[in-house]
Amino acid sequence: MRGLAAFEKYLDVFAVTERELARRAFRRSPQCRITVAEDRASDELLGYAVTVATPFTYDLKPTVTLKELFVRKVSRSRGVGEALVRAVAAQALAVGAGRLKWDVLAGNRRAEEFYRRLGGQRVRKWIPWGMDERALAKLRGHPSPSRSRSTRPQKSRGREK
Repeated sequence: MRGLAAFEKYLDVFAVTERELARRAFRRSPQCRITVAEDRASDELLGYAVTVATPFTYDLKPTVTLKELFVRKVSRSRGVGEALVRAVAAQALAVGAGRLKWDVLAGNRRAEEFYRRLGGQRVRKWIPWGMDERALAKLRGHPSPSRSRSTRPQKSRGREK
């Protein structure tokens, strides 16, 4: 994961530790699923995929999102990435998913070609949006003017007729 953080240039804010990863991914109700590719002869990790599932959407089928796919530089162009995506696709089908989604880092043409070769296609219907932690905190601290003061239901002052 540090390798991906370095590649995508966010190593300075990378916070995942082995302990946290084990706690989040390998507990009874995991927050994500991790699939790894290893060299059986050397037990060396070649790459990994992290997925999360949204239990259901409009069609009552889960959506599996490929959050991270990373193959070590020395293992690229050897079928490792394809094997990982195939494993993720099989996992998605096994849980009845209606789709697999992922994002590609802007400018990563090799990744775009890789996914296109596997049958993926760019989704032009949606534009990714998001908020960072600072924006979330600001939003929490400043209620929108279009909303009432309180988001809690008002208590009844007597019996309703």
